Amino acid sequence: MHDPATPDPQSAPDHTPGQLPDGQDAAGHEAAVELVEKVIAWYSRRILAERRAGAAPEALSELAAQRQACVEDRDRLEDADTKETARLAALYAARLKDLESPSS
Repeated sequence: MHDPATPDPQSAPDHTPGQLPDGQDAAGHEAAVELVEKVIAWYSRRILAERRAGAAPEALSELAAQRQACVEDRDRLEDADTKETARLAALYAARLKDLESPSS
């Protein structure tokens, strides 16, 4: 028999906006957000450096578009399930490694 003082798990929503989805690891979610934010910061620094160097508007637009895509991914993490969070974390870990490599 169901105790009326506790919510019925079958009728509870899987996710409340602003909270992590069920089963979402808070540490994993925070790590994913941190990775995306590091990539956003890299693009921000690069845009600033390119502006100072007098880069072509097309190059600045491309960097700004890449940065905006990262912002959108960061926002998407708010509602992402565990699988999507892990996918984005892996994607951004690889991207950060590539961006920070001496050849980039």
